[in-house]
Amino acid sequence: MQYWNPVFECMSREEMRKLQSERLVETVKRVYHNVPHYRRKMQERGLEPGDIKSADDLSKLPFTSKQDLRDTYPYGMFAAPLSEIVRIHASSGTTGKQTVVGYTRKDIDTWSEVMARTLASAGATRESFIQVAYGYGLFTGGLGVHYGAERIGASVIPISGGNTKRQIQIMKDFGTTLLACTPSYALYMSEVMEEMNVKKEELKLKAGVFGAEPWTDTMRKEIEERLNIAAIDIYGLSEVIGPGVASECMCKNGLHIQEDHFIPEIIDPATGEPLPPGEKGELVFTTITKEGLPLIRYRTRDISSLNYEKCQCGRTLVRMTKVTGRTDDMIIIRGVNVFPTQLESVLLEFGEVNPHYLLIVDRVNNLDTLEVWVEMTPSLFSDEVRRIEDLERRITREIESTIGISAKVKLVEPKTIERSEGKARRVIDKRKL
Repeated sequence: MQYWNPVFECMSREEMRKLQSERLVETVKRVYHNVPHYRRKMQERGLEPGDIKSADDLSKLPFTSKQDLRDTYPYGMFAAPLSEIVRIHASSGTTGKQTVVGYTRKDIDTWSEVMARTLASAGATRESFIQVAYGYGLFTGGLGVHYGAERIGASVIPISGGNTKRQIQIMKDFGTTLLACTPSYALYMSEVMEEMNVKKEELKLKAGVFGAEPWTDTMRKEIEERLNIAAIDIYGLSEVIGPGVASECMCKNGLHIQEDHFIPEIIDPATGEPLPPGEKGELVFTTITKEGLPLIRYRTRDISSLNYEKCQCGRTLVRMTKVTGRTDDMIIIRGVNVFPTQLESVLLEFGEVNPHYLLIVDRVNNLDTLEVWVEMTPSLFSDEVRRIEDLERRITREIESTIGISAKVKLVEPKTIERSEGKARRVIDKRKL
């Protein structure tokens, strides 16, 4: 098995808990004395740093939300002086004011370390050629993977997103062995490869690390088949550090959280109460080594669960299940909670359609409606209307059976649904809620 840092990746549960406790105590002191927002929130609860003696006291601490970061925009949550901040990143701000993240030199070093572990778990070595097709700039994806690749000593191809035909040409000419991008962009690349008449056998690709959006195991199989690679899920978010918070190993049975740096919890999103291992709920992180922007019990809005059993790969790091959706991405249709990934799983069971879909939610005569657009394969598109209508009926039945509500399925021509080089847009909600 390939580990980057077996001391931490294979540490016993007792040793890990002791390390987490020591680091949490120091982090709480740091935020209390350096971040007025945290000091005020702790005082409101009657808490002082001395009240937090171990990781068992974590639930005493207040939650942090994205809104807190927006309310203190841009630098109000920083725990280090601006003179020590060597890098600033920010989220896109698509759902409000962007959230700003600051890194000290030590934070950049930590980021490089956790990303090196991530890439090593996907098989990366000094001999690897890693093509980074995540965006560079204020988005943390591109530079995060870049640092991890350099830490390993691999050859980095920092192409960033876009210009897909050039991506494929470089992949072929430069001998790329590992691809890093969003899963939806990986699928789009495979389509463009077909248009360019580039066969997967002409590439040296062995693996891909894909993240930044929820994706299903069915979509994984599709990517692996089309590109002839092992497709590994990685997880991160700008506020916590960027990519590198957690990643799958080749066992593909949950994502190992780098818990010597980040303590995870699962809570009931409605009550905020911690849930036991194995139960599904909202993922919460506390950073315990960050200097620039340490976060206490940060609510990610991502839905997952935790498994503390030792993995077959030998790592003892806790594993989170693949994110199935977000508490704020969830659509409520006629009182039913629906996640796009549920519908994706259904659609990808049908070989006659492509893995590109769009959910359109509307309200007609006070009743919620759900329309599912999904692209046909070119062979089906050229087929007779009766067969297309039959497939629409079969998909409709399967969706209703899976989510418990009816939907109108519309099979559309290949290439009808807009492609994305970043996160794919899956839902259009036309309701005035």
